[in-house]
Amino acid sequence: MTTFANALASAAVVVTVAAVVVLWRRRLRSILVALSIQGVALAALATLLGAHEHDGGLLAVALLVLLVKALLIPGLLARVIAATPGARETDPLVNVPASLVIAGLLTLVAFVAARPIVALVGGPTGRLVPLGLATVLIGFFVMVARRRALSQIAGLLLVDNGIALVAFLVTSGVPVIVELGSSLDVLFGVVVLRLLLARLTAAGVRDLDQLRSLHD
Repeated sequence: MTTFANALASAAVVVTVAAVVVLWRRRLRSILVALSIQGVALAALATLLGAHEHDGGLLAVALLVLLVKALLIPGLLARVIAATPGARETDPLVNVPASLVIAGLLTLVAFVAARPIVALVGGPTGRLVPLGLATVLIGFFVMVARRRALSQIAGLLLVDNGIALVAFLVTSGVPVIVELGSSLDVLFGVVVLRLLLARLTAAGVRDLDQLRSLHD
């Protein structure tokens, strides 16, 4: 049980640390690598739960998470980054040091807010729920604090991965059909955003402020 709990905690910590790395790094390629690692950690956590509970459906969900969140979506975004000159978050609304301080505060808020859930779920999984909530909050902050459209997509993916982490921990996994629907929704959204980004890049638009100036 101790080995299982430690492995589960390690995977959950990697998911949250990857969210902080997305907030910390400005190079979009580095952000993409962090998202891919986060997808692998999320799949590993689902695999651990599935193996521990002898749940074949949860193992299938883990494989789906690995394919979609760690490989397919980062691969789609990598193609956009390859075609984007100066693929870097150059002028965020909140600078990096302040962003990291805010991430720490959001993590503290997550631990305080998740106390009722931790008490309800209990066990090694319940104690890790605040990490999933912290990932969600950091994802929302990335969407607000970053100007580049790709960075904001990364924030959206952080929110989705954080929600998935909480779902895995609270329910010991979600049905395959639910995760399939969720993953396909996110994948569809990323595909649409990828096409939109390709159009914006061709027009020389790199962040939302430029769209506002074009509107004016």
